[in-house]
Amino acid sequence: MARERIHVGLEIGTTKVCAVVAESGRDGELRLLGVGESPSRGVRKGEIIDFQNASKCVHDALADAEERSDQEINSVWLAITGSHIQSFNNRSSAPLDGETEITDKEVESVEFKAKDVGIPKENVILHSLLQCYYVDGQEGVIDPIGMFGTRLEADFHIIHGVLTRIQNTIRCVREFNIAVEDIVVNSVASAQVVLDESQKRAGAAVIDIGGGVTDFIVYLDGAVRHSGVVAIGGDHITNDLCIGLRIPITRAEKLKIEEGSALYENIPANERIVLKNDTGFSGKEVERGLLNMIINARIKELLQIIRKQINERVPEHMLGSGIMLTGGVSLTHGIKEVAESVFQGLPVHIAHANSVSGPTSAFENPQLSTCIGVAKYAQAVQSEMPPGNLLTEFFSKIKRSFHIA
Repeated sequence: MARERIHVGLEIGTTKVCAVVAESGRDGELRLLGVGESPSRGVRKGEIIDFQNASKCVHDALADAEERSDQEINSVWLAITGSHIQSFNNRSSAPLDGETEITDKEVESVEFKAKDVGIPKENVILHSLLQCYYVDGQEGVIDPIGMFGTRLEADFHIIHGVLTRIQNTIRCVREFNIAVEDIVVNSVASAQVVLDESQKRAGAAVIDIGGGVTDFIVYLDGAVRHSGVVAIGGDHITNDLCIGLRIPITRAEKLKIEEGSALYENIPANERIVLKNDTGFSGKEVERGLLNMIINARIKELLQIIRKQINERVPEHMLGSGIMLTGGVSLTHGIKEVAESVFQGLPVHIAHANSVSGPTSAFENPQLSTCIGVAKYAQAVQSEMPPGNLLTEFFSKIKRSFHIA
């Protein structure tokens, strides 16, 4: 099978490592061939803290993906997250030599200047996402090539992060002689399969709540206007339950998944959940109302933080398609209602991967949105790439045309 038709997305998360093997169909559809997973160890808040343990988990997930897809994995496209990832919007300009026709050269020049900005010396730019062009002040130009003008400007959304932290994640993969074709920020990846073009134009926010961090990205008029990472995730809810209910962390996690809800109103005061005896744990009864109140408080706090950050760049009333919740924590009972109360008046949806085919248990699982999104991102880039050419210079040109990097 042609190498360019197979795309492998890898996510090294706080609670799980996931590898998706997918194939590009002749109709352009992405078809899932297999999903490999492994419980995650050595990762905290999306970043490597124990290289040996994290590497072992990566190996196990990739081996599982190879077995399930019947494909040998030699390279991957890698998802990246962490609280070190930051973003900003930047406008750059390129004066033209008199009134002349705009070519690839001028377009590449204006993007290069957009990335020639002051970021911390330890950081590296991960994505430069095109928002729009201006030709002699004319706004909303989608593709300026072939137009005449004296000045070309462009707005970009720039995402950057700490190089050494990214290198540590990449090394976990290269440890097994597997190449990393490119890296993709989690929120950028998730948006590729959670949103369609009409939603991006109308305005939408994707909030991907994982085990250690929450990634978000905001689209308006078809382009990225804001993105970020908040260092709060499902593990924080588990820790809150451990402390608030005075139970072991493993029991808190199980209780959260099996009995938890983000809704605590209208629960009888005497309704209790019995936790049975276990090794090192003598058993206990906990109030369902208190359990749900703790979950509600943490989720509401997280969503309020994100709402504030979104409004710094895009007034929320402009998000016509509303809020898309994805990631493992989006499966929490009642989270949709809590989000609706925080984002007052905006539609809220629990979202999973769209525009892909294969086992429904995979693409309908919000936990896999990022990993599938990475494979979709790879498909978009490689579909326009000359055979055998994976040069970084070509990446920037193709990604710009897809508004994905």
